[in-house]
Amino acid sequence: MKFFVRSIAAGGLLATLAIAQPSRRYTVTDLGPSDSPFAQATDISYNSIISGFFTAGDGAQHAALWYQGRVIDISKPGLLGPNSLAFSINPSGQASYLGESTAKDPNNENFCAYGTGLKCLPFFWQSGYLTPLPLLGGNNGTIDNINARGEVLGIAETATRDPACTTGVTVAGTGPQVLDFEAVVWGPKQGEFRMLRPLPGDTVGVALWINDAGEAVGATGTCANTVLPPLAYGPHAVLWGGGGFVNAGLSINNQGQVVGGSQVTDTSTPSNGVHAFLWTRQTGKMQDLGTLPGDVASGATSINDPGDVVGVSFDPDGNPRAFLWRNGTMTDLNTLVPDDAPLFPLFATAVNSRGEIVGFGATQGGDVHGFLLTPANGNSQNESAEATTREVKPPVTSEKVRVLLRRRFGIR
Repeated sequence: MKFFVRSIAAGGLLATLAIAQPSRRYTVTDLGPSDSPFAQATDISYNSIISGFFTAGDGAQHAALWYQGRVIDISKPGLLGPNSLAFSINPSGQASYLGESTAKDPNNENFCAYGTGLKCLPFFWQSGYLTPLPLLGGNNGTIDNINARGEVLGIAETATRDPACTTGVTVAGTGPQVLDFEAVVWGPKQGEFRMLRPLPGDTVGVALWINDAGEAVGATGTCANTVLPPLAYGPHAVLWGGGGFVNAGLSINNQGQVVGGSQVTDTSTPSNGVHAFLWTRQTGKMQDLGTLPGDVASGATSINDPGDVVGVSFDPDGNPRAFLWRNGTMTDLNTLVPDDAPLFPLFATAVNSRGEIVGFGATQGGDVHGFLLTPANGNSQNESAEATTREVKPPVTSEKVRVLLRRRFGIR
């Protein structure tokens, strides 16, 4: 069985590293907002528009965009339910948007993992306007990224009641689940969509990333063994398009290179023994990217067109560090930022083709904020490696932050 982690988070750590590092260094921008205890940057376009969310004063999650130092709240409180998320943004300023309805789900499902029992609905966002995306006969849907063509990737419920679905709450915070669900691509024209069928013998699918050529990656399985986002995994990794089904995962670039997380042994779990991988058509095989020194699990969340890979690596206690993999070397991103950086990068979620990286980390005040890492020495993809040794100090966390992390990502 293969596991695929879209989003995981946990506490902090203390590590001393002596490894080969890329010579690239980064400046760190705390995206804030300063009055929010929890925020996350989820994607960054080539022209540096950032998508994500922040927690408002009333505890609700608001969809947000960041551009040129400004945070823009694009949630629709009063029109939709309390929680929303902007998962991805393309260079045209079109975003994939997830929002709760004000209506209760008739099956008391928690498709969005907020624990409210409200319906979970997918939208296309542009210039302040939300366009609902059609479902497949069920009550809920969720979104992943949007490509340059304006195609939105996601998951939609069908009308099929499945007794194999979990009756409890999953590790991701979703559930109970009653109906089957399918991977789907909406657009690029309004009202247009196509279903991405599961592998033969499987009954459900989760789609997790789509490139500009319309090739999508994700996983398929049954309703009993496939978990919905934010912690998404399933038994069979899938690439839809581009010549058929192959092992795949969480992100695909425009070169057709795929990254994700794969179970190392038959007894591996998402928190122990799952490694980041890179798959290419040239080799037709998964390359195990390993973990940071001393860690036991990792997942690759994004790959850009030049082949930079970012993600997260976990120690035996579940503590995360954001990493960059380049030219065969995995590096703790905390060793590539200034010692006085405003936060400790815990989780890298996306990298664009300019080498800019977004994710979230712990601030010295004990909050979790989104970050933007900007290459400090240009955009060259061919810098030499050098040996670096320095201590990485742990973030200052708080019980408030740990509660928010557990609630959002299902971490115990």
